[in-house]
Amino acid sequence: MHEPRTLLEPAARVALARKGYALDVPALEDLLRRKAEAVEAVSGLRAESNRLAKEGRSAGAVAVRERARELKEEIQEREAVQRAVQDQLTAMLQRVPNLPAEDAPDGKTDEDAVEVRRVGEPRAYGFEPKHHADVGEAAGILDLKRAGKLSGARFSVTRGAGAALERALAAFFIDLHTKEHGYTEYSVPTLVTRETMTGTGQLPKFEEDLFRTQVGDREMFLIPTAEVPLTNLYAGEVLIPKHLPLALTAHTQCFRAEAGSYGRDTRGILRLHEFGKVEMVRICAAEDSTAQLAVLVGHAEECLKRLGLAYRVVQLAAGDLGFSARTTYDLEVWLPSQQRYREVSSCSDCGTFQARRANIKVRDGAGQKSYAATLNGSGLPIGRTLLAVLEQYQEADGGVRVPDALVPYTGFSRIRPGGATE
Repeated sequence: MHEPRTLLEPAARVALARKGYALDVPALEDLLRRKAEAVEAVSGLRAESNRLAKEGRSAGAVAVRERARELKEEIQEREAVQRAVQDQLTAMLQRVPNLPAEDAPDGKTDEDAVEVRRVGEPRAYGFEPKHHADVGEAAGILDLKRAGKLSGARFSVTRGAGAALERALAAFFIDLHTKEHGYTEYSVPTLVTRETMTGTGQLPKFEEDLFRTQVGDREMFLIPTAEVPLTNLYAGEVLIPKHLPLALTAHTQCFRAEAGSYGRDTRGILRLHEFGKVEMVRICAAEDSTAQLAVLVGHAEECLKRLGLAYRVVQLAAGDLGFSARTTYDLEVWLPSQQRYREVSSCSDCGTFQARRANIKVRDGAGQKSYAATLNGSGLPIGRTLLAVLEQYQEADGGVRVPDALVPYTGFSRIRPGGATE
């Protein structure tokens, strides 16, 4: 969340416009004016109350005591007005997105992303490569029809070697991040509070994209990513520089309503309501966030390199950035059936935006406090990585070769047509 007066600066308004957000300047100025008036009124009444309290003790006048009682009521009324204005101001600010970084490219869609690099050559097939859904169903490891029977559209069921591959991917990613990249693994809840969702920016703006539960008077939300609980582990805390950067990872189920994606990627497992994902979160001093983003991207890339998957890295345009992000690099994996790259991981620098909402601070050696910076990235989603393996490692007879890095986790190196392994 922003310091409100900084949003009135011309540079901030231009930056928000690049992100496709039009700030209601008159409304913000009106709220700030009303807040200042309310604060001044309360301050004045308190000053009078303090003065009368001293006079009442010395003179004991009935009129003075009566005025003191009146002032108490007036202060309560004015404080109620002040709280109401502050609530309105907070509600407005919570819907204002983070400012894009100056080096974020101009543009509004994924077509405006700037390619940074390509890694690995897309494989040359001696046959027409199939869609991952066809590969998985022919191999007997993906059952979308029964998933629909259980839960409806945008859910998946894997079986046999497919389920083993999913388990292997999760274990491989966690081992890589904890044993080589220096992350601490966490097991975190997938049900969190409204306050927790607000801390990382999912609420209030994106409530329609979230799955919500209500039991009695207790409201909870299913997490769309482990970024939410991992980042909020430190909500309301003051961190010590020598402990930074913090590097956290978790494998969780994630839940997204995908309310704005009706009709997109309806076939297969590219866009699901429920999916597994290994998430990476880094928390650091604000001045270190750019360097930490490079580290984060490198860790996500290493997952794809170890699996031997062809991919590219792109920097998202300002108008295509997520709500909380100031800079984002997407990793896009090659899908031969579509003859295009598709996003498999987003790595974002949120600057101090989330830390302001969740009140995560750093205390320097002089005792001064400042807001931390938070970063997050997929490292990697299980379903999307599985579909990339199915497409890039498919064979002419309908079988699928298993990436060498996963063989120690699966115990097999190939899935035959029908689902048998070898």
